[in-house]
Amino acid sequence: MNKVAVWYDGGCPLCLREIAFFRRLDKKDAIRFVDLTSPDISCPLDRKVMLDRFHARENDILLSGAAAFAAMWRAVALLRPLGIAARFPGVLPMLESAYRLFLRIRPRLQRYASGRLKP
Repeated sequence: MNKVAVWYDGGCPLCLREIAFFRRLDKKDAIRFVDLTSPDISCPLDRKVMLDRFHARENDILLSGAAAFAAMWRAVALLRPLGIAARFPGVLPMLESAYRLFLRIRPRLQRYASGRLKP
């Protein structure tokens, strides 16, 4: 299995929590996490584009959105069945629709995660 690279926003409290969760699940160190806020990293795309959507690289293919999440899931033993299921016809488009809905509420979730918004 190839190592998966995942780019994340190190300045986002919501992202940091999610990445911490996946680091705990990644028992085989199959994911290379790359903080997009580090000035010394190079990005395969424009940094703003990568901060706007979730990106991962699997088998030298750059993925975005739900496809990137599915790649990350496939790298983690516990979530691998979900990542494989994303390859079934019709599943990835449904996941992408859910991801786009999430992107609409993400700013509010980020404020909540940072403590700037009360429940």
